[in-house]
Amino acid sequence: MSQALNLKFQDADIRRDNKGLVSFFTASSDTQTPNENKSFHNGSISERVASRILGMIKSGNLITGDKMPTEQQMCSAFGISRPALREALKALTVMGVLDSRQGGRYTVTDLSSKRLVEPFTMMLSMTDYNSSEHFEARALVDLELVRFCGVRASVEHRKRLVELAEDGKALYRDAVAFRLLDIEFHQAINLGADSPMLSTLSSCLYDVGLDLRRVASQMKGVIETSVEHHCIIAKAIMTKDTQAATVAYRLHLEHIRDTTVAVKTKSKSSQ
Repeated sequence: MSQALNLKFQDADIRRDNKGLVSFFTASSDTQTPNENKSFHNGSISERVASRILGMIKSGNLITGDKMPTEQQMCSAFGISRPALREALKALTVMGVLDSRQGGRYTVTDLSSKRLVEPFTMMLSMTDYNSSEHFEARALVDLELVRFCGVRASVEHRKRLVELAEDGKALYRDAVAFRLLDIEFHQAINLGADSPMLSTLSSCLYDVGLDLRRVASQMKGVIETSVEHHCIIAKAIMTKDTQAATVAYRLHLEHIRDTTVAVKTKSKSSQ
């Protein structure tokens, strides 16, 4: 960001009226938190403004959907020029924190972890599927979630995992129903792990190569093997045997990798 503007930066705080509309005002020194003050001593004016707005979002004072004040009001509150403000707003837009709409004001975007990994999911879906890389990524993320689930999940949640695993035995001849159950089973592990960020990454990776796995689920013995793995994993989590659970889950991932490769190889040979 540009260092050319030597205006004196002044901190700003936020107020919200009874209609939920946001406005900024110049803050006195006693309204600033120690952590926020530290960030203002370094960087350009635009960087310091961006840092302050991020602080407002992190603290929950600015929330998803909030319309930012006008540029004139923000310039006045921060004591800066419009070019410096626009540089800060542009940086926050590039980061995906703010959304700029033509003819309108900036708004705070949806900052949920799922929304923030959507570009990552799209990028993966547009690249050539590599089963080995996918296996490595899922092993890195999912095995940790399985371990967390074995430690953190409640008794009721672990019982539910066992029920879901056992339910799969009735779906050997129904690939569509099994795929829905498979989603629920893996989501239940993620929920029991109580690790939202890892769970979001896991869900993202689960969706990669999904079309190939749909075809693979129709191959002879694939569903039966998956159900067997689910049962072993669930029972290990039920007894809090995290080592057995992660070993079984790795075997399950290898099964997914190998059957997906088989589908991909068959598809290429038929072209």
